[in-house]
Amino acid sequence: MEEKILDYNSTVELVFPRTNLLKGSDHPMQLHGFSFYVVGLGLGYFDKDKHPSTYNLVDPHLRNTIHVPKNGWITIIFKANNPACAYYKFVVKEVPYTRLCSTKNILTVNGQFPGPTIYVQKGDIIFVDVYNRGSYNVTIHWHGVRQPRNPWSDGPEYITQCPIQPGEKFRQKIIFTTEEGTLWWHAHSEWSRATVHGAMVIYPKVGTSYPFPEPDAEIPIILGQWWKEDIVMLYETFLSSGSGENVSDAYTINGQPGDLYACSKQETFKFKVEKGLTYLLRIVNSCISDSIFFSIANHNLTVVGSDASYLKPFERSIISITPGQTIDVLLEANQSPNHYYMAASAYTVVFKGFFDNTTTTAIVEYSGNYTPSWPPAFPFLPLYNDSQAYDNFTKSFRSLADKEHPIDVPMETNTHLFYTISMNSLCKNNVCPGNRSRLVSSVNNISFLTPNIDILQAYYYGIPGVFGTDFPSVPSLFYDFTAANLSADLEIPELGTKAKILDYNSTVELVFQGTSLFRGSDHPMHLHGFSFYVVGMGLGNFDKDNDPSTYNLVDPPLQNTVHVPKNGWATIRFRADNPGVWFMHCHFDRHLTWGMDTVFIVKNGKSPQTKLLPPPPDMPPC
Repeated sequence: MEEKILDYNSTVELVFPRTNLLKGSDHPMQLHGFSFYVVGLGLGYFDKDKHPSTYNLVDPHLRNTIHVPKNGWITIIFKANNPACAYYKFVVKEVPYTRLCSTKNILTVNGQFPGPTIYVQKGDIIFVDVYNRGSYNVTIHWHGVRQPRNPWSDGPEYITQCPIQPGEKFRQKIIFTTEEGTLWWHAHSEWSRATVHGAMVIYPKVGTSYPFPEPDAEIPIILGQWWKEDIVMLYETFLSSGSGENVSDAYTINGQPGDLYACSKQETFKFKVEKGLTYLLRIVNSCISDSIFFSIANHNLTVVGSDASYLKPFERSIISITPGQTIDVLLEANQSPNHYYMAASAYTVVFKGFFDNTTTTAIVEYSGNYTPSWPPAFPFLPLYNDSQAYDNFTKSFRSLADKEHPIDVPMETNTHLFYTISMNSLCKNNVCPGNRSRLVSSVNNISFLTPNIDILQAYYYGIPGVFGTDFPSVPSLFYDFTAANLSADLEIPELGTKAKILDYNSTVELVFQGTSLFRGSDHPMHLHGFSFYVVGMGLGNFDKDNDPSTYNLVDPPLQNTVHVPKNGWATIRFRADNPGVWFMHCHFDRHLTWGMDTVFIVKNGKSPQTKLLPPPPDMPPC
């Protein structure tokens, strides 16, 4: 059986032409999932030059089954707007792209950068055939998709699968459940996600609607980074140096750096709007290294969702977004017709010179007859280290928590976890392995070592020696985590591949505690296989006696990525009702590579519906 891949919302004309093989026959043809308009019908051969002029495009019949006459033809037209159980084809391949006055080969999906947007409705199931036509191993992760009982298609290499090798193919089954809004997909092998990524749009189910007035149009806004250097070389240099990665050469909006960079003005992304209309911007931070401030000159943005979950609407002129996170905002085109800059720049806690201190731009262009100002109005963006501006935005998130969008935050928890997240070093008394600096990072002072076969396979088949099950619930040593001067002895972590085992349906409270080791850092922590409620956040050391009284258990936001502030803490709660192996890591790729990762293994429940699904037949071999 061959499948035909259709773009979402494409308009399709399908002609069933006659044949007289074996004397021919009539055929009742049915199309599942659609009704269609019967615009033409005739006997004999279909004439592509003459017969379309006879089509009835005024009042054609709407059908789901048609009778194709013997030795005749029939033409139907329909809109491909029902993606349930749709099939997508992702061809991962290298193609040349030119940015910042130079050309290099980059890894893409279907030759696109950013990659294609996937459109589904809430509760859909889709299949994605991933063909690796590149030169390196690759995997694809469906960021924020719960994937109930199906970690086999989750994607992180050597966690839930071995990578897809060059020349090979893997069909991934993507199961959407409660998600509604914007998510994204990306490579989850080394740092290839720098160019291998794209948005996922999850519409409300048929018969339901947005919890806000329906926008007139929508557009994904993908924030990214660009290096002139080859990404594989960037990664290998990073590994060999033992220190931080080279700073990116530009930030991008939908793949383009914008007017402020050399050789970029002509290709600047432009977004056309009509005065009086409202636009839904689906914003994704795909950056490898940095959180981002984002704004549009002279316009406020109404925040309505994040991480495929709706929020109580609130208005801001500036948004902050961490790597891995998505934010949905409404833009009202309510200004005088003109051109206005959309701009984004870094938020970071590191020193100048150690991050990309440039600004990417796009242009919002109003329709109509006028002479635009030049340069366009430019938005205000906070200083790169304005932590108060960044954190105040994030702390404004509140779930809708209404009848149509109820929440299910665990009011009581039976599993209590306290995880320190730290920058570390393998150097002791200025002596480093290999006579070079060697930075690492850790969770509960354990720096994660990636195994040679995937943990899911080892767990499912009972393969010994791949991972341990003794990941600690709390750090082995409690100290003043955010003190200004900490002992160098605290900087050296244990190395290991350890998982935390959770009972099925246990209710979990997890406190992330940042530390000031190596001056500390903020951390976007992402959990695969779950969304969680962010019930608390603060600066300094978490106070187990007083801070829980500040928790928001009424309308906390439901997220899959939480920004833990520098030298601060964040508390999340979730129900462990998704059996399988699930990765948790910092979404700064340098921290992930250094070992700020761990794994949860959720045990099976008692009923068949609460047990891990069996693996698909085409799992990539190790």
